[in-house]
Amino acid sequence: REPELAVTGYLDDCTCDVETIDAFNNYKLFPRLNELLESDYFRYYKVNLQKPCPFWDDNSHCGMRDCAVQPCPSEEIPDGIRSGSYKYSEEANNLAEECEEAKRLGAVDDSLSKETRQAVLQWTQHDDSSDSFCEADDIHSPDAEYVDLLLNPERYTGYKGPDAWKIWNSIYEENCFKPQNVKRPLASGRESESALCFAGVCVEKRAFYRLISGLHASINIHLSARYLLQDTWSEKKWGPNVTEFQQRFDEVLTRGEGPRRLKNLYFLYLIELRALSKVLPFFERPGFQLYTGNKSQDTEMKHLLLEILHLAKSFPLHFDENSFFAGNKKEAAKLKEEFRLHFKNISKIMDCVGCFKCRLWGKLQTQGLGTALKILFSENLIERIPESGPSYGFQLTRQEIVALFNAFGRVSTSVKELENFRNILQNMR
Repeated sequence: REPELAVTGYLDDCTCDVETIDAFNNYKLFPRLNELLESDYFRYYKVNLQKPCPFWDDNSHCGMRDCAVQPCPSEEIPDGIRSGSYKYSEEANNLAEECEEAKRLGAVDDSLSKETRQAVLQWTQHDDSSDSFCEADDIHSPDAEYVDLLLNPERYTGYKGPDAWKIWNSIYEENCFKPQNVKRPLASGRESESALCFAGVCVEKRAFYRLISGLHASINIHLSARYLLQDTWSEKKWGPNVTEFQQRFDEVLTRGEGPRRLKNLYFLYLIELRALSKVLPFFERPGFQLYTGNKSQDTEMKHLLLEILHLAKSFPLHFDENSFFAGNKKEAAKLKEEFRLHFKNISKIMDCVGCFKCRLWGKLQTQGLGTALKILFSENLIERIPESGPSYGFQLTRQEIVALFNAFGRVSTSVKELENFRNILQNMR
């Protein structure tokens, strides 16, 4: 059978098509965005990876809360695995091996140079906004640390199975708008999305589901594109795993759901791109700096940032967010608050992710999407930003800025990786 990746044409709820996004992203925006994200301002993200899961006891069999950041000696493997009645069983040995692999691949490299540590102490900004879509980390907590995102790329970590599915099940079942009578059981084999019928579901709730589905698709593309293909004492080799990709997105293997997931990825791209085009006045102010202390680089990066934002604004087929919350004012306000609280809950779920590297990127990408939504729903405030002086009505913290652009960088990378997978599949025919 020929491998299939059928995602073309127009997107639901939009006037845009896949081909226009591919051309715009892959040849115009992606190269510039990549350069920006390699700069000091955008590569360091402060995050608290020690927050306890607020929804259930974290009893992950890999003990990742302690193991992942630092090498985990064997005596720290949970008692259930080490107990005499269990440790010699085949299942226990498999669990121990999986734990070791996931612990090693999911570890966060928290090394920063002395110069960087001194520099980031100066990168403080306050946040005047209370209209947050995310449960923000307390960056002043002793548990919050700066992480170099370039040293911790998002890729396959071995985090899978019941623990990983529990996260997504919680997100889809409890925090995603969907018809009340539809169940969405998640099993590690196949997701039963085809039962979802959005007839009678308003555009806002439909969009919310599609954003979460798009984020899920994007993460799965990253894991498939940077898969551990070879792991020997001499080298680790990372690269695209076509089989893994097909299991998640092939039209036949997923019973038609793969292309729908990919279309939701493009929908997520349009939403975040629209936010970038809308937030331009905030960054255009002469008083705004991408401050790292390196004056020439800061000036150069602000110039590149504005170039990217103007490019985003020039995109010809933007999503029209005016279709959101456009009805009865009282109902619209209630729906917007419901929308915000659902998303805030999802950001809290990221503290339940057992793999630290996955948790890092999960927290960053949900904060980035939350910041994009905050921008789209603050249009009136952004329009009133004065050209000089403080912007009291609308504010973005450094954390939100770093998350916004890195999150969009992940989605932009996914769109670019899709082109690579298309070419690989084409050559397999």
